[in-house]
Amino acid sequence: MALIVHKYGGTSMGSTDRIRNVAKRVAKWARAGHQMVVVPSAMSGETNRLLGLAKDLSPTSSSPALMRELDMIASTGEQVSVGLLAIALQAEGMDAVSYTGWQVGVSTDNAYTKARIESIDDAKVRADLDAGKVVVITGFQGVDEDRNITTLGRGGSDTSAVAIAAAIKADECLIYTDVDGVYTTDPRVVPEARRMHSISFEEMLEMASLGSKVLQIRSVEFAGKYLVPLRVLSSFTPWDIDINEEAKSGTLITFEEDENMEQAVVSGIAFNRDEAKVTLLGVPDKPGIAFQILGPVADANIDVDVIIQNVSQDGKTDFSFTVHRNDYQRTMELLEKTVGPAVQAAKVVGDQRICKVSIVGIGMRSHVGVASKMFRSLSEEGINIQMITTSEIKTSVVIDEKYMELAVRALHRAFDLDQEVSA
Repeated sequence: MALIVHKYGGTSMGSTDRIRNVAKRVAKWARAGHQMVVVPSAMSGETNRLLGLAKDLSPTSSSPALMRELDMIASTGEQVSVGLLAIALQAEGMDAVSYTGWQVGVSTDNAYTKARIESIDDAKVRADLDAGKVVVITGFQGVDEDRNITTLGRGGSDTSAVAIAAAIKADECLIYTDVDGVYTTDPRVVPEARRMHSISFEEMLEMASLGSKVLQIRSVEFAGKYLVPLRVLSSFTPWDIDINEEAKSGTLITFEEDENMEQAVVSGIAFNRDEAKVTLLGVPDKPGIAFQILGPVADANIDVDVIIQNVSQDGKTDFSFTVHRNDYQRTMELLEKTVGPAVQAAKVVGDQRICKVSIVGIGMRSHVGVASKMFRSLSEEGINIQMITTSEIKTSVVIDEKYMELAVRALHRAFDLDQEVSA
């Protein structure tokens, strides 16, 4: 008997029929003798609907008081899901009970809409499991030290599931989505994209951070930190598929770098449309200027990605960085009204029509010329590179958004990612 966590996304919970299928699948695992914890997302589209209502009432404000209320509103989507799934499980003859995040002690900081989990009290969950119950817990949410409801940001249910799996020391966490695993890139952009049987945690972490939508980055961070075995698989396979076959399907995210992984120089292509670039022109080229610019941005809880500082001319330089497109307007307002004047910038300019395209692979550690091959492939397609950033196992470029799909297809072809890796 194993202790298993299942996580189901919004499309898997999108209707009562789909919820019944989820319940049948979970019941199958429970009847096979496994202890089961389930973390469902809100029904597909529900979080957008709820936040849309709030936006109608306050379209521009982003005050801390408003952010608190947004979390209060958004968290209700998952609460509906766990109640419905518990009812469906009971209809399947399962002894099931649902809980919100605060009821099972998911403690977070107070960064509303982007909270981070600090601890989880597993006592109540373990008592229910020992009593033979299936436990259904809301994803995406927790509670801060003042007992305010917080949410973890979009995709936060993945993080909740992996964090709960770590807290209860689950044998495995299965992430059920509307795709059947992790692909070399998005099959909607490259139809020849290939599903990977396994991928290293390092590669998955890079893929998630660079725009792959299969898993939320913090869920991969949790899995790597607490060594939670993780598998991505489809919830749209028949619920009554043989459990042994199901347990080996999808993509395994592994800690081990086997020989097959070594053979692939590049394992996948990630991309992100949700990028925006901001530039401060003509700022003083002196020690501390980067902190003077980025410190206030960080204080505003805005995540910065790619950063470039140009060569100094006459004691002045240009400083550029990228942020999520949702944070673009706030960033521009901050730079224009506060930071720009403070650092004596000649001008602040921005561009929301950019994207980031990245190649990822642990094989890049031991192969030379990978980045130059990437740059050559983009050059042959007439694609100009605006910014570059690298790590040991990835190279990312910022380009004009209109060239994104062309760039992804060209790189997928250049690195032969449509070819199966030989055993």
